[in-house]
Amino acid sequence: MKPKRRFRSETLMLIPLYVFTLVFVLGPLVYMVILSFLQRAETWGVTNEFTAQNYAGILEPVYLNTFVESFKLATLSTLLIILLGYPFGYFMAKLPNKWKARMMMLLMIPFWTSSLIRLYGWIIIFRANGILDKVLMGLGITDSPLKLLYTYPAVVVGMIYALLPFMIFAVYSSAEKMDWSLVEAARDLGASRIRAFFTVTLKMTLPGLLSGVILTFVPSMGLFFIADILGGNKVVLVGSLIQDQLMKAHNWPFAAALSVILTAVTSLLIILYRKMAGVKDLEGLV
Repeated sequence: MKPKRRFRSETLMLIPLYVFTLVFVLGPLVYMVILSFLQRAETWGVTNEFTAQNYAGILEPVYLNTFVESFKLATLSTLLIILLGYPFGYFMAKLPNKWKARMMMLLMIPFWTSSLIRLYGWIIIFRANGILDKVLMGLGITDSPLKLLYTYPAVVVGMIYALLPFMIFAVYSSAEKMDWSLVEAARDLGASRIRAFFTVTLKMTLPGLLSGVILTFVPSMGLFFIADILGGNKVVLVGSLIQDQLMKAHNWPFAAALSVILTAVTSLLIILYRKMAGVKDLEGLV
């Protein structure tokens, strides 16, 4: 095939991708930004008057505190997910191929059902006189039912349950590609297991760990349905605030402004991740 004809065919194949990106990605983002600078109408909809008041309103204590609490919850959930997901993904990468396939299947099975159905299962576990209460009282650990449902810890557990597989898969993908002979070389040179882990293993699996952090921290800022189901509206996230502004207050410009700020925070985290991953790749080349 001639170079010009090949270039034309490749360009034609990329046109649907460009059209999809413009219509379904860039278009809604531009519309959201424009809407965030409009004013809410007195009855319904918006007016075409430019204003920055929507962004100024975010600085009010009640809304700013929602961002702070969402950030705290996302940070706590991500740290716990790292503590659970990193060892799981690391040791899963060291399993024989037969057991790797089985573990992958076990991790994928929950995705075959709706996340809402799985979260409602946690209500059965956490509710008073539920499964967890009966087990704890049967073991003599507690004397009376615990009030676990509609609490902050219940929301944290829901976040961990929903996002833990993403951390496991990200760490597993890096650990599986790792050159284990480098770890053995560090051990032969006198490094202890702990020192070999921090100087070799952790550095080589850092891209997967950073990917897992992005895949868990960013969604946990806006997974409002987990907070609604397990928190009983006692834990309000940015996503919950956006939903309330859209469905109850019908303040679309303010909801758009909140979405723009959340998108900006997400983009900043992704940029930081790419820079850190780029530094890690350069270090590997030195």
